[in-house]
Amino acid sequence: MGKVTAAPLRTAVVGFGVSGKIFHAPLIAADPNYSLDVIVTANPARAAEAARLYPQARIVPSPEALFSQAWDLDLVVLGTPPLTHLELGATAIACGLNVVVDKPFVITVAHGEELIARASDAGVQLTVFQNRRWDADFLTLRKLLQEGALGEVHTFESRFEWWRPEGFGNWRDSSTLAEGGGILHDLGAHLIDQAIQLFGPVEVSYGETANNGHCPQAAETEAFVSLLHESGVRSRLWMNGLAAQSGPRFHLLGSKAGYTKWGLDSQEPALAAGITPSDPAYGVDPQGSWGLLGVDGTAVPVPAEKGHYPRFYTELAASLRGEGQTPVNPAEALETLKIIESIHAFA
Repeated sequence: MGKVTAAPLRTAVVGFGVSGKIFHAPLIAADPNYSLDVIVTANPARAAEAARLYPQARIVPSPEALFSQAWDLDLVVLGTPPLTHLELGATAIACGLNVVVDKPFVITVAHGEELIARASDAGVQLTVFQNRRWDADFLTLRKLLQEGALGEVHTFESRFEWWRPEGFGNWRDSSTLAEGGGILHDLGAHLIDQAIQLFGPVEVSYGETANNGHCPQAAETEAFVSLLHESGVRSRLWMNGLAAQSGPRFHLLGSKAGYTKWGLDSQEPALAAGITPSDPAYGVDPQGSWGLLGVDGTAVPVPAEKGHYPRFYTELAASLRGEGQTPVNPAEALETLKIIESIHAFA
């Protein structure tokens, strides 16, 4: 295990775009198990914003500047594009640091296997930020399945769709498949992971991809994935960045009832708006967005569980101190990546 003490875990966040600014930095800063000591960004505007939001943190312009101070840290969080994850992760591991890698982990299965092996050899912990395991609707759905509220489930549909014809305004808009681009890497890493968490290992997978964006050389903007689980459940997953009308977020059919949920989890927009996890409203889905359980004509709203992205870092702190399991086993992220890689090979 990497160097860990009872004091707050000394943490660095690499990258201060969507990942670092919206997700990692606020969650780390809100958790007393951690101290946010270093933020890495070469962008002057982002550096100024990071200094304003986190005056206790050192703002450095490069990973090299960070790793030169590795002796003063316990954990590095990579909120950078996936093309960088192998090199940055390997360097952090070589410095004896524990590592959180934002999904989609890495761009190839071989890279994932290499990072896992390096972490094991170095005796440090490596985990992947699969935060959608703590979406309010996903936690609600998992509870319903555990209670047997739907009976024997045979069909699971999951969608992550939005209307963004102008693109993201960042590296995602032009990145190629070789660079880890595309919506299957970006969102498939979430949807496939959720399906496996709910219904177990996959026996057969199939997928389709298409690029309907403005950059012909970029990876796909739309994808469909079909998974046949060893449990017999069929998962059908859609992801689309150019959906003028979106379908239901979740749609499950079972022997006793169905469950349909519309709309995306509220935690990302809340964090983007500056709402911290300590706010009582954080993670609470409004009643109007609750999913419906039952049969047509008699379906009723199901109160949503509270969304809980902070639990990732709470569980990680316990794991680093030898008091629990890592929140996401990187081998699980590797299984998801194997499915993505196989679909890209034949789509």
